[in-house]
Amino acid sequence: MHVPVLTIDGPSGAGKGTVSRLVAKKLGWNYLDSGSIYRSLAIALQNNPFNLGNVSEIVKVAQAMALEFECGDELIVKLNGEDITSKLGLESTGSIASQIAALPEVRRVLLQKQQDFRQPPGLVADGRDMGTVVFPDAENKVFLTASAAKRAERRYKQLIEKEIDANLAKIKIEIEARDRRDREREAAPLAMAIDAHYIDSSDIGIETVVEEVLNLIR
Repeated sequence: MHVPVLTIDGPSGAGKGTVSRLVAKKLGWNYLDSGSIYRSLAIALQNNPFNLGNVSEIVKVAQAMALEFECGDELIVKLNGEDITSKLGLESTGSIASQIAALPEVRRVLLQKQQDFRQPPGLVADGRDMGTVVFPDAENKVFLTASAAKRAERRYKQLIEKEIDANLAKIKIEIEARDRRDREREAAPLAMAIDAHYIDSSDIGIETVVEEVLNLIR
């Protein structure tokens, strides 16, 4: 049975998660936040002493972790039964996730976990290589981006609303550094699929982006 897939790729902070969840809800489709898979692995590694140079140990942790995604008004992610949602957005988590995502051996282990989310009636998958590597045969692909300054501003606002100390200038520097790592890594670098629909969300609202994506599918 053929299961349709919509991929939404783009850099960190472009609004992929919010747009993807809203589109999945409107379509009644399943949802995959691939970034949470790598961030969950980062948390699993932080729970145990680890060395980024010990790839075989990272692979073992990746193979052993059990993940659950509960997509309501907000995404809830459980790692081995524990709710780790509050830890996913931490900059330290994102930094480790970006580094381990550059390891080909780790990507191979997590690739199948992602592809297993392709279940009827359809799947909305967001990440950085959904349309180029994980689901290259997807019927509909979107590349959603925004300026680094705008993405840093959004991230800063999110952290402040959660009463987490944040520095806007530092966040912008970290976002730009992560963008460079994601673009330049050898394994599945951040790139726009040649058949993807390009959307810049710097100056438009989430509702507008969602409607543009839905119109693309229709």
